[in-house]
Amino acid sequence: MMKFISWNVNGLRAVCGKGFTEIFKELDADFFCLQETKMQAGQLDLEFEGYMSYWNYADRKGYSGTAVFTKHQPVSVSYGIGVDEHDHEGRVITLEMPEFYLVCVYTPNSQEELARLDYRMRWEDDFRTYLTGLAAKKGVIVCGDLNVAHQEIDIKNPKTNRRNAGFTDEERGKMTELLSEGFIDTFRHLYPDAKDIYSWWSYRFRSRERNTGWRIDYFLASDRLKDNIADSVIYMDVPGSDHCPIGLIIDKID
Repeated sequence: MMKFISWNVNGLRAVCGKGFTEIFKELDADFFCLQETKMQAGQLDLEFEGYMSYWNYADRKGYSGTAVFTKHQPVSVSYGIGVDEHDHEGRVITLEMPEFYLVCVYTPNSQEELARLDYRMRWEDDFRTYLTGLAAKKGVIVCGDLNVAHQEIDIKNPKTNRRNAGFTDEERGKMTELLSEGFIDTFRHLYPDAKDIYSWWSYRFRSRERNTGWRIDYFLASDRLKDNIADSVIYMDVPGSDHCPIGLIIDKID
C-alpha cells in the first residue's frame, strides 16, 4: 500500500505557523504534494527526516508554486510541461517512479470576471496532451488543485455559481474531456453519490463553518491503475488553509 497526500496550503510559510509540521507527520504519507507554496528558493528551510523534496517556484514572487516530499527515490524529476507559455508559474512537478508517474499540479484560476479563461483553455489542452503522453508509457497519478468543481454535486450552490471561475461550462467541459481520455476521478469513482464533501471554502461568509464549499482538489488516476485504487479521502477537518488536504491509498503497483 502507498499513501499520497495533496494539499493547497495557500502560502507554505503561513501554514507552517498553523501546525503544518504536526499535520505532515500525522498524515505520514509516502508522497506529500503541495500547491500554492507562494515562496522562492531559500525563503524556508523545511526538511523532514526520511523525505526528499522537490520544488518548482514561480518567476513572480509570492505566487503559485508547487512542492513534493517523498520517501521514495524517483527515477527522474521534471518541472513544467514543456510549453514555455505555461512554465513560468511553478505549476507542475512530475516524479517518474519505476511503476508510475506522479504529477503534482496547481491549475491556473480563471480569475474574477473570467479574465484568464482563454488562457485557462489553452492550459487545459496542453496539460491534457502532456498527461496522455505520460499515460502512454505507464500509469499516471495526478493530484492537486484543479480549480474546477466538475459536477453540481461538487459544489454547494451550483445555480448561483454558473458563470463563476471554477464552475463555468468551459472549465467543467475540459475536465470531462480529460476524464474521457483515460483518467479517473478517484473520489467519485469510489463515492459517486457522496454529497456535501468539499475541499475548498471561501474565507468569507463563514463558509467553512457552514460547509458552503467546492470540491476542486483531486486525485486522478489513469485507467490502467483503476484496480489499484484502495481509497480516496478528503480530510475536511484539517485546518490551516482555505483548502483541506486530500489523500489517495493505492495498492502495490506491479
